[in-house]
Amino acid sequence: MAEKSVSDLPRDLRVLYTRGSDALSRENFDYAIDLFNQVLDKEPGLYECRRALRNAQLKKAGNGGGFFKKMLSNASSSPNIARGQLALRKDPAEALHIAEQILNGDPNNSGAHRIIVEAATTLEMPKTAVLSLEMLVRNSPKDKEVAIKFANTLAEAGDVTRAERILTDILQTLPGDNDLNHALKDISARKTMDKGGYGALADGKGSYRDILKDKEESVKLEQENRQVRTEDTALRLIEEYELRLKTDPKNVKLLRDLAELYTQKSQFDRALSYYERLKALESGGDPALDRGIAETTLRKFDFQVTQLDPNAVDHAEQVARIQADKQAYQLAEVQRRAERFPTDLQIRFELGQLYFQLGKISEAIKEFQKAQNNPHRRIQSMGYLGQCFARRGIFDLAASQLADAIKEKVGFDDEKKELIYQLAGVLEKMGKREDAFAQYKIIYAVDAGFKDVTEKMDAFYGGQG
Repeated sequence: MAEKSVSDLPRDLRVLYTRGSDALSRENFDYAIDLFNQVLDKEPGLYECRRALRNAQLKKAGNGGGFFKKMLSNASSSPNIARGQLALRKDPAEALHIAEQILNGDPNNSGAHRIIVEAATTLEMPKTAVLSLEMLVRNSPKDKEVAIKFANTLAEAGDVTRAERILTDILQTLPGDNDLNHALKDISARKTMDKGGYGALADGKGSYRDILKDKEESVKLEQENRQVRTEDTALRLIEEYELRLKTDPKNVKLLRDLAELYTQKSQFDRALSYYERLKALESGGDPALDRGIAETTLRKFDFQVTQLDPNAVDHAEQVARIQADKQAYQLAEVQRRAERFPTDLQIRFELGQLYFQLGKISEAIKEFQKAQNNPHRRIQSMGYLGQCFARRGIFDLAASQLADAIKEKVGFDDEKKELIYQLAGVLEKMGKREDAFAQYKIIYAVDAGFKDVTEKMDAFYGGQG
């Protein structure tokens, strides 16, 4: 999930963000916090909004109260901290939401900030992680692990100079610390790479001769940290990681990187063997790891299709057989994950989609009814439920479900157009022709090229004539 700017927002969310900013400037902190949270629920990657929310939270808290107030806050937030930690593996965006609810009342809560750091790292949102790491460093200025994490994330976000300064400052209090010295060396190497001519080259002012000065170190950092992996680079990294794994066989990061690299090289059996080693090291189970294994296996099926001879007499039969095997595996695998993680609503949504695609409508309805409790899958689940009820011929319930989804959907993107289109189709089947074409007209007014709405409008007005 890439971090976004305000200019990327749809109009309705920009309005909410502007209102929140106005409320903050008027020191109406409660209203500002509420508006900013509404925006972030829809667009978790909006860094400017999260920074404004944090400002509002801190200003509302003032000096944060005394020791007794802080103790009460820690006690009351403990259940939510536990919820946030559980959500990290299943739904990082939901973990962000939970953490912000804690920070609304206690903006200095280290537990909540740690959840945000982990969730933002998983979602590849470095600036969001920096925002909370800064608070963690302020809360624990002598914690070297937090300082190193802060520096590395700053460098990833593009602020290498500040990252170097952070580590230099803490080294003054912990002189000779090997971990800090090593981290500072890595950051300095990255700074050398950034100064090696890439920016100048982009501006047309530099040359590759300048870049090649520190070529070996620069290329290695770029390959590992930015994951620029060409075929030759992938092979080199595989060799390097295999060697490192011999001396550190339980290194989770190495195992995951090797699994991803072998998947990239279409060596799926090798990739799956590393995923299985990772799984053996996971004591409590990890839905994300299971999902990674499933995705790799599905890619293996797709790769098998590409290896078939298209001129073979039985090519179509071979493709159909592989697709059937893929579908059977996918359904069994998602069912197994649903049994293993019965409260994971993302898995429920995936299972509902599969049932829907297979025409198992009754089973799909049950799964989507559960999945709609996931705020990040709610609208999609409601849309699917409307289609399921329509396929069962329960048109009044289908229309009601789709109308509710349309009301909750913010903005007017393709998803909302699809919901309106589905509602119009249901209304047509109910014999409510005028109501149906009123819905088609809503789409036609903004996107005449969406599906067959133009033909629908021509037919309607032609019939009137």
